[in-house]
Amino acid sequence: MTPAIHFTASHADLAQEALKRLSHRYGNAPLAEAGVVVALGGDGFMLQTLHAMQGRDMPVYGMNRGTVGFLMNSYSEEILHDRLNAAEETVINPLRMIATCADGSLHEALAINEVSLLREGPQAAKLRIHIDGRTRMEELVCDGALVATPAGSTAYNYSAHGPILPIGSEVLALTAIAPFRPRRWRGALLPKAAEVEFEVLNPERRPVMADADSRSVRHVTRVRIKSAADIRHRLLFDRGHGLDERLLREQFV
Repeated sequence: MTPAIHFTASHADLAQEALKRLSHRYGNAPLAEAGVVVALGGDGFMLQTLHAMQGRDMPVYGMNRGTVGFLMNSYSEEILHDRLNAAEETVINPLRMIATCADGSLHEALAINEVSLLREGPQAAKLRIHIDGRTRMEELVCDGALVATPAGSTAYNYSAHGPILPIGSEVLALTAIAPFRPRRWRGALLPKAAEVEFEVLNPERRPVMADADSRSVRHVTRVRIKSAADIRHRLLFDRGHGLDERLLREQFV
């Protein structure tokens, strides 16, 4: 028996129209009474929904009313109960970012896709990279750098020429964005449990911002990133079209 469904949608007209039609057809249970959330929109809205569902341990099934829809299923108003009953579940952990700013303040945020550091001014950023307390790179001169989860490895990470990671690989991708020195550094694959710390060198002249799933912090001096094993998100995908299959397929297009 299919649990009660709570529908939620982005502000896009296409998503709002789908919300009306599906709610009329299947009902729209209050979140407190629902057993599954159906998110209508694109990948950005799916990330918002997952963050909003944190701590509820409730599965989220997305239907694409956006553009790319990598984290979404195809849209159809038919046999939704059957699709939900047959869906495959993928459990992912976000990254926890703790950023220290120039004024000494600390800012914590979670990222399902990636945590990225980006230069704020015209000059390249200079970063020192520590892994589990050990300095691994004294100076990376670049436009920025990021740490991506397997679920987020096809997003910004892939655009920055980082690797696509299988969902069960238990690794993170550390990828440089437009590196100047070392010029051809191709990044690194790290154990999922590793703690990455970026130290910003000369932050007064070369300011850097940090971003965790579009949650931005400016003028950072240090950023620590580690997988949040205590937090899990449950995603549902149509059978045969799960995240493993999508990540594999993406490498052959």
